[in-house]
Parts: sequence; structure tokens; C-alpha cells
Amino acid sequence: MALNIEQGSTSHSAYDLRSHLSEDIETHTLAILVENEPGVLARVIGLFAGRGYNIESLTVAEVDHNGHRSRITIVTSGTPQIINQIKMQLGRMVPVHEVSDMTVEGPFVARELSLIKVIAKGEKRVEALRIAEIFRANVVDSTLESFVFEMTGMPDKIDAFCELMRPLGEVKLARTGVAAIARGL
Repeated sequence: MALNIEQGSTSHSAYDLRSHLSEDIETHTLAILVENEPGVLARVIGLFAGRGYNIESLTVAEVDHNGHRSRITIVTSGTPQIINQIKMQLGRMVPVHEVSDMTVEGPFVARELSLIKVIAKGEKRVEALRIAEIFRANVVDSTLESFVFEMTGMPDKIDAFCELMRPLGEVKLARTGVAAIARGL
């Protein structure tokens, strides 16, 4: 069986970021102001899914009750070309009022809330409390076998905390996703 491959033919699927090896993959935080109406979130998510773009984090909540507007914060990654495509396609959607790329528009503050359950016994419980104090995690629930810690911070901080807790016992995790806002005026 012969395989015929045309010269110059390359794959440019967003599913395979390796096809863009000449360009660096960047992570961007996008803030999207939308109409707060049924189906808007599904349409935004559909744009990402339909084109094979990955969503690393997603948060959404109403931010203007009187104006019926919600803010969707999405952390995504791709080449600069893919990020620009995402922004342009989002900007063309009817229920979208504004698309802001927080990563390029200036300094911003980003945080994520997480609840981390650590199931541990004996000395491992004491060590879990020591580590939690260092990371400024709050104990919000305690039993004889477990702690539930509340932690707010950058995703990397939460990841580091969980990695230190895993050797102490089973770790269960609930995360909100990144919320972000521009600094200054």
C-alpha cells in the first residue's frame, strides 16, 4: 500500500499544538463581559470546543445585576496566533460586550479559591497543620481523620501545597478557577 503525502502540507489543528513548534505556547487570562442570559456560557464554551482550544480555568458570575451582565474569566493557552483568533472570534459573538486580554493589557491580580481535604492520622496530621500555617491555609473543617483547608492564591501556590500534602495522606480537591481583575485605574 502506497502513501501519498503532498509536499508542503502541514497540520494546523489547534488540537495539536506541536504543529506550531516554531512559535511559543503562551498562557493568557481573558475577561469577557457578556449578557447574563441563558445559553451565553454554552456559546462561549462551544467556540473553544468547536475549534479545539483548551480551557485551563473558567469562572463566571453576574457582575452587574441592573445591566444584566456577567463576567467570564478564562485561562487558556496557545500560540500568539491562536490567542488572537480566540479574542477575535469572541469579540464577534452577539452577547459579548467586551473581551480583555489581561495578560497583555497591563498588571492584574489573579486568585483562585480552593478547598483541600487531607485525610491523615497521627503525626501526619500535625505535619499537615504545620504546612498549612506556612501556606496561610485556614482550617475550615476538622474530624479525627481529616482536615479541610481553605486556600486562596495563585494556582501554582495551590498546586505546591497539594504536592506537599500528598505524602501525608489522601488529598481531595475542589477549586473555583481563576478570578482576575486589572490593577490601578
